[in-house]
Amino acid sequence: MRSIKPGRGPSMMGAMGSVFAAIFGVIWIFATISMGAPFFFPLFGIVFVVMGIVQARFHYKNATGKERYSVADIVDAEEEPDPLNRQFAGFAEEEDFLQDANAAAFCPYCGSPVAEDHLYCKKCGRALSK
Repeated sequence: MRSIKPGRGPSMMGAMGSVFAAIFGVIWIFATISMGAPFFFPLFGIVFVVMGIVQARFHYKNATGKERYSVADIVDAEEEPDPLNRQFAGFAEEEDFLQDANAAAFCPYCGSPVAEDHLYCKKCGRALSK
């Protein structure tokens, strides 16, 4: 079964953007304290730092991890398992999922189920390669 996953490139860009947000938060904290701003202004900087660290960790794990949640890459279950299938499809082991994925045929373009002997997808009309 093929699954759509967010690409590694966008995930790494999200990680780098989060690092810059955390750096901005540190600069914000020092700038507001040095200007003598009211106490709640430096708190915004702390929020930026915390959110930046959490998101940077999440995006970096998506960009480098084998089991990741993605939105743009289309991969086969044999290449890279989809962790959401184990959680929501009720498969206890990865082997059970792979056996079920190999038994069913799906269109590689739109993901709709197709019969093994079909030459074209009944939903999108594209030719199926065998």
